[in-house]
Amino acid sequence: MRFDDVFLAGIGTYLPPTVSTEHAVEKSWYDPADRDASGMAAVMVAGELPAPEMAARAARVALARAGHAADDFGALLHSDSFHQGPDGWSAPHYVLRATLEQPITAIEIRQGCLGMIAGLEMAAHRLIADRGKDAVLLTAADNFSTPLVDRWRASRMFLLADGAAATVVSRRGGFARVLAAGSVSDPSMEELHRGGEELFPPGVTVGRGLNFEERSDHWRRLWAQGIAPPMGNFGDCVAEVAERTLAEAGTSMEKIVKVCHTGFARGALGAMFLDPLGIDLDRSMWEFTRTVGHAGAGDLFIQLEHLWTGGALAAGEQVLLVGSAPGMEAGCAVIEITTPYAPDEEE
Repeated sequence: MRFDDVFLAGIGTYLPPTVSTEHAVEKSWYDPADRDASGMAAVMVAGELPAPEMAARAARVALARAGHAADDFGALLHSDSFHQGPDGWSAPHYVLRATLEQPITAIEIRQGCLGMIAGLEMAAHRLIADRGKDAVLLTAADNFSTPLVDRWRASRMFLLADGAAATVVSRRGGFARVLAAGSVSDPSMEELHRGGEELFPPGVTVGRGLNFEERSDHWRRLWAQGIAPPMGNFGDCVAEVAERTLAEAGTSMEKIVKVCHTGFARGALGAMFLDPLGIDLDRSMWEFTRTVGHAGAGDLFIQLEHLWTGGALAAGEQVLLVGSAPGMEAGCAVIEITTPYAPDEEE
């Protein structure tokens, strides 16, 4: 969908310290062959800092850069892909209390690693439909440093990273214009992330950890028995949503200077994103993402902030944000920079 007068007014992140993959190999946490194949150099690890607190810290940075008053906001949309705190408790309202302190709705988005793209679409729709408020705050955060997650062995496609991102979506203006956003799904591939695991009782309630490799092994065993897994092509979803959204934005892949993407390892990044988009590593964020890992729904905006605050983006330049979620679903947004980063203007 194409948007008019929807902007990113501010952006912020909280990036924990990193642990090198070399150190992880030395400690026997990470298999040396997996490290070599992945190309990963380091991953962010937050220790015991709760994900909602990381989200609040990122949000404060975004709010300071946006310059909006607290009562300009009509909603807070918080994305996550892992447990945030006590069951039956609201992480979004924790973030709201720690930032805006306004009597507005605070909603949790569980759209996997596409959470902030889904949130961006929802925020834009809200601003278009309700002229009473001028801004929506988006946040995302995860901390995988729990006993039920082995970040070094959970998947060969990525290293799970801790961290947070936030952005202010506004109709008043900002450092970037949101030209268009959209998503495409192929629900025939829903089983891929289930991998034979029973739906009830939920795995975490019986002490089952988060391990995508075990689910992949399930399909490998069935394949060996002659039973084919769901055979959809996720790359087709990426290509379709990118082509459609770029057209809606009135631009093309040739005009995109950088692509911010899910923080996958080298092989998965190429197969699932770069090849379908027809681009090479130079236009990707690989040299950055290999040093921080895959921080759930925050990936794309962590990368965008890195580019913008690093002075890599000039006014008029366009960036494609593209990500993935279980289901399977691909989503993207086309962003055009309006104002280069000016550190002396930041609080």
